[in-house]
Amino acid sequence: MIFDLDPHDKEYSPDKITIMVKYFNESTSKTKGKLYINYPMIEAFYHMRSIPDHFFETYVATLTELTAGRYKERVNKENRNGDYQKFASNKMECSIVILQNIDKARRLIGTEAEGLALPEQSAILIAQLKQLHIHAQVAVLCTCPFFINEYNPELIRLDKL
Repeated sequence: MIFDLDPHDKEYSPDKITIMVKYFNESTSKTKGKLYINYPMIEAFYHMRSIPDHFFETYVATLTELTAGRYKERVNKENRNGDYQKFASNKMECSIVILQNIDKARRLIGTEAEGLALPEQSAILIAQLKQLHIHAQVAVLCTCPFFINEYNPELIRLDKL
């Protein structure tokens, strides 16, 4: 399952989303599934000025910006080509975007793993909720493509491209 955090939504509940992440935490066929959350929303995937984007690590979305409905507009302006359909035009670029999101998620939770090892969704959520509570912002992060790594990591191995 893929959800957007959307902390500005009137139905947003950090307690409910925490329960969901803990419950939907395994992607095998014998479980209830896994929840991937985009921070603040799916547009985070396109929030890069270049591929790779050496400043991606610093991107955040403020609660004020989200409440005012300005985040999507910002992504349109800061998107590499100003067009989502022309964003990542080949396998190499898609892999780089995914890997930059994995690396950012690791740094967000303070892990030093390398390669394609994924941080736990619950750890990412805890870090994001803390940042939201303390600084009224979330780190721009798209975790929905992490499922590619879990189901077929060969698709994003840069050494195979």
